[in-house]
Amino acid sequence: MREKGLEAEWPKGYKIGRSPWVSVLDKMIALDLLTTLLSVLSVIVVIIVSRQFIRILDKAIEGQVSNETLFSILGLKTVVASIAFLPAALFMAVLMVIGRMYRDQEMSAVFSAGGGAGTIYRAVFLLVFPLSVLSLGLAMYAAPWAEARTGQLTQKDEQSSDIRGIAAGKFTEYSQGDLVFYVEKITADKKLQQVFVQHRQGERLAITNAEEGRLEDLPDGRYMILERGERVEGLPGGLKYNIENFSEYAVRIDEKTSAANVDREALDTHLLWNSKEPRDVAELQRRFSIPLGVIFLTFLAVPLAQSSPRAGVYGNMLVAFLIYFSYGNLLRISQSWVMKETIPAWVGSFWLYLVLLIIGGILLAKFYGWQWLIMKIRDKVAR
Repeated sequence: MREKGLEAEWPKGYKIGRSPWVSVLDKMIALDLLTTLLSVLSVIVVIIVSRQFIRILDKAIEGQVSNETLFSILGLKTVVASIAFLPAALFMAVLMVIGRMYRDQEMSAVFSAGGGAGTIYRAVFLLVFPLSVLSLGLAMYAAPWAEARTGQLTQKDEQSSDIRGIAAGKFTEYSQGDLVFYVEKITADKKLQQVFVQHRQGERLAITNAEEGRLEDLPDGRYMILERGERVEGLPGGLKYNIENFSEYAVRIDEKTSAANVDREALDTHLLWNSKEPRDVAELQRRFSIPLGVIFLTFLAVPLAQSSPRAGVYGNMLVAFLIYFSYGNLLRISQSWVMKETIPAWVGSFWLYLVLLIIGGILLAKFYGWQWLIMKIRDKVAR
């Protein structure tokens, strides 16, 4: 009776409460991995986007990109770089977090409590699995949208690049110096007064002066319409020059383009999925490589991070760098093979993940010890 009474006093579901699905260790590793991932990804993206920003800033100085769209393009480039370098950042973050646990002897405490590689994998993939699903959506939809939007903004600015930057009282060069403008005054209604234009076509040079000018879009392109002026054209150093006075003269600044050149990285995923062209197949496989890289590189990083407490701060970072460097280059080589139809499209770069799986299996066997693995195999065979 006393035993029955004692059983009745236990709260319901006490056994479930003692072994929660997400343990304290899982939360600790997952949160530490998340904060490290954000830090590493921020550093990588800042370095990559800074280099791209310098090139965009050069275009802005030359007038090819407007100040209004400069930071929009910078934000879109940040989105693309964050998605592209997510596998690399996660690979480094796992190595740093698990390696630190080895150096601080936290892993010794985990192993003493009966934990093993499965315990670490469960904690790590608690974050990695949702992240891989998120990266799949970002690679398939967010990155192409950002690339397409960047192309639209760049093309829009290129169409007006030859008239951007014209300011009163200064010389402005366009088309690599072949076209030079000088405007003495710009009125409130965008009228240009006292306009000087130097236009070089091959070896011939034309100098045009006009009292007024305006910009006008015509069916075949954008023109600067000059009014009441004089035009001198000839070969510098020669004796023959054409001098003419005009009441109205048009200088074409930009030709009309029929359609935009769309990069494959900006194409919609549904179009790539239904396409049989090798370049489209290679681009689709490149997008799939982001979530696959998140999963397989993480699988490889857990046993690779194993180190002794006296190991250096960077542990196996050199080996990890060589592995990722080889992985990135082989990934690009595989995509070029698919584009050139050197290998079948169904093979693609998927063989590379099989290699990562084999390397990870070897590292796991080393993690547990070859003798332990042989004993387990013998026990299985004996049964």
